[in-house]
Amino acid sequence: MNNRMRELINILNEASKAYYAEDREIISNYEYDALYDELVQLEAQTGITMSDSPTINVGYESVDELPKEQHESPMLSLGKTKDREELRSWLNGHSALLSWKLDGLTIVLTYQNGVLDKAVTRGNGEVGEVITGNAKVFKNIPHTISFKEKLVIRGEAVIKYSDFEKINAEIEDVDSKYKNPRNLCSGSVRQLNNEVTAGRNVFFFAFNLVKAGDTERFKTRTEQLEFLKTQGFDVVEYHEVKEETILAEIESYASKIADYDVPSDGLVLTYNDIEYGRSLGRTAKFPRDAIAFKWQDELKETKLIQVEWSPSRTGLINPVAIFEPIELEGTTVSRASVHNISIVRDLMLGIGDKITVYKANMIIPQIAENLTRSDNLVIPDTCPCCGGKTEIRRISEAESLYCINDECPAKKVKAFALFVSRDAMNIDGVSESTLEKFLGAGYLHSFTDIYHLDRFEEQIVGMDGFGRKSYENLLESIDKSRVSTLPRVIYSLGIPGIGVANAKMLCRYYDYDSEQLINASFEELNEIEGIGEVLAKAICEYFAVDTNRQLFCDIMNELELEEVKVDRSNDKVNGKSFVITGSLNTYSGRDELKALIESLGGKVTGSVTGKTEALINNDITSNSSKNKKAKELGVMIISEEDFNREYIGKEETR
Repeated sequence: MNNRMRELINILNEASKAYYAEDREIISNYEYDALYDELVQLEAQTGITMSDSPTINVGYESVDELPKEQHESPMLSLGKTKDREELRSWLNGHSALLSWKLDGLTIVLTYQNGVLDKAVTRGNGEVGEVITGNAKVFKNIPHTISFKEKLVIRGEAVIKYSDFEKINAEIEDVDSKYKNPRNLCSGSVRQLNNEVTAGRNVFFFAFNLVKAGDTERFKTRTEQLEFLKTQGFDVVEYHEVKEETILAEIESYASKIADYDVPSDGLVLTYNDIEYGRSLGRTAKFPRDAIAFKWQDELKETKLIQVEWSPSRTGLINPVAIFEPIELEGTTVSRASVHNISIVRDLMLGIGDKITVYKANMIIPQIAENLTRSDNLVIPDTCPCCGGKTEIRRISEAESLYCINDECPAKKVKAFALFVSRDAMNIDGVSESTLEKFLGAGYLHSFTDIYHLDRFEEQIVGMDGFGRKSYENLLESIDKSRVSTLPRVIYSLGIPGIGVANAKMLCRYYDYDSEQLINASFEELNEIEGIGEVLAKAICEYFAVDTNRQLFCDIMNELELEEVKVDRSNDKVNGKSFVITGSLNTYSGRDELKALIESLGGKVTGSVTGKTEALINNDITSNSSKNKKAKELGVMIISEEDFNREYIGKEETR
């Protein structure tokens, strides 16, 4: 049943996304309703409702801070080893479960009367942070389960590599990209606004049942994990092992890790017999019923050939070690990031040094040790791109190298690449290599020069890789980009930390008044939900520079902004949330009605919740899933004509 429920949830959510976000229909309303009804019946039969089920709607919420709470029982760290033979002898004739040691954030979930009641992070093992609202929007946590007694479980919140790469791919600035899935997950789980968490695709894998009612129900860890599966939880992959099978099982895990989508930094071995494990007690730091296995990193010795210094848009110059190629974990590697000057100095690097290299978590090449430690590496005092001066800055306890030349071509290429990107000015057909050619030829100095490339028509047509047709396509794309929006412009400026979502939020807050936005004070910006001190400072510092303000004005003069006026005088719509479904008669489509509602300060969402003002549906008597949900929650179902008459005072229809 659980597998069928997950299948139905995936189908229904894909259908809803296609219908509401992409304006296309992949299944008929009849098919959708039939599948929806089947899901409702299965949820009633099993008593399980998953967090992403279309039958429930989790409202987004914000908090001022994450409250702290003490754990019912302390969460101890595990003893560790990298020796496979030590693991085998640790079994001492007993059977145990061997499972992934996932690399995320440990969470404790508590259910009362079959409903998720509380979620708390591990914290320091004694006290954690309460993140219940965020846990409710994890991709795969059950909101309700069939077990009605108190249930307490532990598990790992993770962001998969595939999702991590998608999120990073949407970030144009290399310096703003997340370093690894664990850091991204930690930040996502501990957000003050769970709408951010919801967009990060956080998954939860249970690995330990702490409490299930007041009586002892299970004798083995296997029974516990199988029970959690019946309640709708995803549990960490595990295999029962004995002394004669454990080495082969470890090798099996090792062969899978390179392609395993869930971040893992080792394995965990836990005695299967619960009572036996408890009888062993604990040390001051570790329980004796489990032990962690960290991968024995494959170390290879090689020779450092050079350190490549790579400039970025913000001026940060990243050191990258280039060494003689070696085979590690089945692939050839010859490069490893050294991250910053502090690490360069700690390693005492020098050209020609013998170094050892490994793959962190068997994936990311890293320098383990410098055997020579000649410390003769010269930190460049000039930028390798522009020849301008560099300086070392200490940020967050680490020293990094920066180019201080504002005219550095590397900075300009990256900055221009952001400006023309899809979420910014959306100028198709302008790659970084094309920008390098234009910058090198002197065609581009400021962003606005892009809108006057027609001055170099003959030169561009004659360039390698160009021609008359490519030039005409380029100009067509540039002209098309002249019709834009204020959020795109704000994002295109490359203000540190200001992404697409923040740019939209700022523009909405200031009712799309650019003068208010660029003249906002630090105190005012700091009060905006989702901005905070760091971003407020970045915005103020950017617009405090006269040349930046002039650039913004020059860009605005090149564009025709789509006018977005918000009239908040209509109290019936302003601040209210609506859902639109079905065909419309007096509007060209849902987008037109949505634009009208937003222009009056309202909001249009895809799902009916308790906060919905009204569901707009011309077929009021239908048994569609949205109508059913509205009736369950006591939300009004009104026709298009009702909305026009009651909410905007529009009597005529066209």
